Amino acid sequence: MASPKLFKQLKAKPPRDLDAVVHDLHDQAFTKIDCLDCANCCKTTGPLWTDRDRERVAKHIGMKTGAFEAQYLRVDEDQDWVLQTLPCPFLGTDNYCSIYDVRPKACREYPHTDRVKQHQILGLMEKNAAICPAVEHIVQKMEALYLTAGPSAESGKRSKRPRRSR
Repeated sequence: MASPKLFKQLKAKPPRDLDAVVHDLHDQAFTKIDCLDCANCCKTTGPLWTDRDRERVAKHIGMKTGAFEAQYLRVDEDQDWVLQTLPCPFLGTDNYCSIYDVRPKACREYPHTDRVKQHQILGLMEKNAAICPAVEHIVQKMEALYLTAGPSAESGKRSKRPRRSR
């Protein structure tokens, strides 16, 4: 589980190198974790579907956009297009996505740990840590870096020695 203390600290004072640290940890995580072993994101959360996503996927599977929307999607309380059911109807039993090449933008970008301005989406990272093993791995490494190393780790820099008076 993600550490509320970590996210509280990062939101209060984001380190200057947060993007670089998260991107490096993202690369490390995805050398160890294969999404096809999990697919939890496709099983438990659905993407928001943009107009372009709906049109592209409908065309790919040979449907009119309106028919595609009626069969697979609904408008939620925030007026966003979302899947009617979970797990995603395009997820196979082998965890492969049948629309992978044309999947929604939100799916292509998940888990968002390679985006810039990570400080703006820390709440999303905190939520995704409970869903995605790669994000959980990233958060665990961030906890070790930012929480256990003390105040100097908050800035991502070494602490300076006090000056001696002469």
